Amino acid sequence: MNSSLYRISEIQDLEQKLKTEKDVRQRLLILDQLSSHFVYTNVQMAQSLLAELNKVLEYYPSSDIQVNYYCNKAHAENQLYNFLLAEINLSKAVDLLDEIGNAEQQIDAFIDYTGVLINLKKKDKAAAFLEKAAQILKSFPNPRLEARLICRQGFLELYEGNYEQAIAHFLSAEQKNLLHADKSNIKDMYFLTLIYSGLGNIYKEIEEKEKCLEAYLKVLDICKSNKMKTRLSWHYLNVGDAYMAVNEIDKAEYFLEKAIKIPEDISQSARAGASANLGRCYFLKGNYNKAQSYYDKAEKLYQEKAEKNYENFFHIESWRAELFRAKNKDGKTQKHLIKAFDYAKKIGDARILSVILKNIADYYEDIGEYENAHSYLKLHVMAKTRYYEEISEQKVRKMQIQFESEKRKQELELLALQTEKLQQKALRAQMNPHFMYNALNSIQRYIITNDADTASQFLARFAKLMRQSLEYSELESISLEREIEFLEHYLHINQQLRFDDLNYSITIDEEIEEDIMEIPTMIIQPYVENAIEHGLRTKKNAKLTIKFEYIDEETMLCIVEDNGIGRSGARKLQELETHYKNHQSRGTSITEQRLELLRNSHNRINLDVKTIDLVDEDSQSPSGTKILIKMPIINTILKKE
Repeated sequence: MNSSLYRISEIQDLEQKLKTEKDVRQRLLILDQLSSHFVYTNVQMAQSLLAELNKVLEYYPSSDIQVNYYCNKAHAENQLYNFLLAEINLSKAVDLLDEIGNAEQQIDAFIDYTGVLINLKKKDKAAAFLEKAAQILKSFPNPRLEARLICRQGFLELYEGNYEQAIAHFLSAEQKNLLHADKSNIKDMYFLTLIYSGLGNIYKEIEEKEKCLEAYLKVLDICKSNKMKTRLSWHYLNVGDAYMAVNEIDKAEYFLEKAIKIPEDISQSARAGASANLGRCYFLKGNYNKAQSYYDKAEKLYQEKAEKNYENFFHIESWRAELFRAKNKDGKTQKHLIKAFDYAKKIGDARILSVILKNIADYYEDIGEYENAHSYLKLHVMAKTRYYEEISEQKVRKMQIQFESEKRKQELELLALQTEKLQQKALRAQMNPHFMYNALNSIQRYIITNDADTASQFLARFAKLMRQSLEYSELESISLEREIEFLEHYLHINQQLRFDDLNYSITIDEEIEEDIMEIPTMIIQPYVENAIEHGLRTKKNAKLTIKFEYIDEETMLCIVEDNGIGRSGARKLQELETHYKNHQSRGTSITEQRLELLRNSHNRINLDVKTIDLVDEDSQSPSGTKILIKMPIINTILKKE
């Protein structure tokens, strides 16, 4: 995506130009640039620009700007807490990028999609999109996009409660983001606010109060420096909460007031939270009337929300009870304690229940109702015991998850090691020694007969084939285009230097884009070699066909078919020529082992191989072999512009 530079003067120039520009196509470009900026700074302005941009696109379509429109529209909806609408627009962007996008655009869109999916609590889908982005990023490294990807990984870890891993990801993302600080754009600044917000949230949970305050202040500083107003209410609220945690009430009051008054952030939850906490500040300062007024404002804002969060109401009722206790109004104190208790029961959290039960027990003790105090104290002990049991169970579950995760990680590392060893074995077994010896002998024959040009031509082909074998043995996947090039070199050398009667063809379904679709490496060639060495080597008018057929966007079928002597004939031949038998068992068994490892790898690659014996309809004698290799399209590599 083309994120506009965040320098304010440039944006102001574009705004002025938009006011006077009459040419519709020029307006299209300016609207694209401005909306790409304002979705991170002023979402209301961005919405207005996007509405005009959408109308202009109806008359002057532009694929690149259409992608930007969907992504910016998604971000605007995300900023306005309309997460489902954000997902719909990003889905449209991803679909369009499949047709016209480059690698960096697709990576960026996947990373953005992940953020929306995390907000929708679709953790597994978010992780899948992040993995797709990571795979493409391996082929097209980009430090800026890598910083964004690591940031999203941090939020996935935070979502799971893995604070140590989340902190490590956020700090790594911060370091990578700051490496290109001199070339940062507004989107980089936005991701930096995400990084510090994530760190602040973690430090708040683990009660690192000073670090929490420092992180939230960094967010606020970035927003103010770059006029990023959209989420300011939340950021002021976070800073106010952090100052409350370190008992700097006057500073907390200042920032909480700011959170309430920011017009650009429409978040009712942020205003409600700021009002409630501001009430708490006034209570601590002894201004009970103002405290009560802000508690009432907070409750009203929370009540207006369709989705009720009972924990917010619990805190308001608890603080009201505390307020009326301070004012010696026992009747109202009791009323709000019971309300808080009712909300605590709805929440169902043992810790919250234990807190309110202790408060009620203390209240009854203070007013001399010792029997009630004793009853609630017993309930408090039971809730506290249950809370400790839940903590223990959570720790056990977390340890089990970590154990299973570590075990799986070790299994995957072992599988990767086994796969690598088998790739090396496959390389050694890939080329039949007779193929190499015969090819080299034929080249030597051309040299001896002074046919230097032909010798040089075939030696170059042979050298390229060997070089490709070595190169591909290090890779898990390659493009179909490179696989076909390798097969063509191999078949051409066989035809020209070993078997004059060999006729071969390679055909590709027109729906397959061989230059960008990747398949597992070193899978097809062993079956092609097997067909030549055991089916066609003794055959007159030998024919070999290789077809690649498109099944769906995730799968293709490779058909290797020969008109050879069939498997029964090959077995008879192998009984007479044991060196071919040894190679056959070595080559195909290694390939089969690799297939099994690939199926069990972390990607769960779906590979299926089926062998069909062909029979002549008239004589019923063997007429060849057909191998069906159903394989995944591991990745679709988009080219860098």
